[in-house]
Amino acid sequence: MIDLSLVVPVYNEEKTINAFLSTVKPILDGITKDYEIIFALDPSKDQTEELILAARAQDARIKMLRFSRRFGQPAATWAGLSYSSGRAVVVIDCDLQDPPSLISEMWRLWSQEDYKVVIPQRKSRQGENLIKKAIAYMGYWFINKTAVVEIPRNTGDYRLLDRRVVDELMKLKESHGFLRGLTSVVGFKTKLLPFDRLARFDGKGKYNRLTGSISIGFNGIVAFSGSLLRYTGIIGFFMSALSLLAVLLIFIGKIFNLYDFATGLATLGILILFLTGCQLLGLGILGAYIGRIYEETKLRPKYIVDLAEGFDHKETAPHA
Repeated sequence: MIDLSLVVPVYNEEKTINAFLSTVKPILDGITKDYEIIFALDPSKDQTEELILAARAQDARIKMLRFSRRFGQPAATWAGLSYSSGRAVVVIDCDLQDPPSLISEMWRLWSQEDYKVVIPQRKSRQGENLIKKAIAYMGYWFINKTAVVEIPRNTGDYRLLDRRVVDELMKLKESHGFLRGLTSVVGFKTKLLPFDRLARFDGKGKYNRLTGSISIGFNGIVAFSGSLLRYTGIIGFFMSALSLLAVLLIFIGKIFNLYDFATGLATLGILILFLTGCQLLGLGILGAYIGRIYEETKLRPKYIVDLAEGFDHKETAPHA
């Protein structure tokens, strides 16, 4: 077992690979010489794979997993964790928004103060628009109000995990791979490390700036809380109450001749609108949970590795 594994999910990152390696390798060398950098690669349309293999030719500690198709960042991260062999494992993106300089302090907290999980927590978010910040704030607020475990606010997948934590994560069977939530599920002694998040070094993010955040947040809500099902009934109750209020307003308007609609038309329209809204809302939320059950029961692998460079002893590792 080596000292430290660095797991880096990548997709179309040719503009950042070299800058990332030139930044992170001196930091890792200052911690230990016994480390590995695992690039978990969704098949890319640019020169990302070639750049990784060229770097590997110069340093055997650089390794690469290439998947049979694009499985997405959560699955890529999960694959990197399952193939890692470090006593401590750090998950980080290669866009340099999450400063690699924090790895030294994360290592110190793990090695000297016995924290099993060290999670950098963003104090600020450079390069993110107001809408994305608002979605992130509301998402974390709602998740922590409803989830069965507490998920630290303003955190991403950037974190250090002890080998024991990684081993426990690998035992979990959820298909969604929502790392920041699953880390809270397994527990262990955790330390938050505040930092200011930088703007992306180069290139474009792979998530849609609006829908990507919504998708991640909704995934966290559905995966870690059944509260939406309970709230459906509450929302339905209030919507029905609003329909009764509308009926009262129509009655008052009728008495004082404030409108001249055909008798019953407005009332019927309001009742249909509110009751249909209640039904569709309930069906949508139920559908989200049923869809999650369907995904889990299929037991499909989170990822399929097509090529594993540097993992001779794990070429036949089972799909997770």
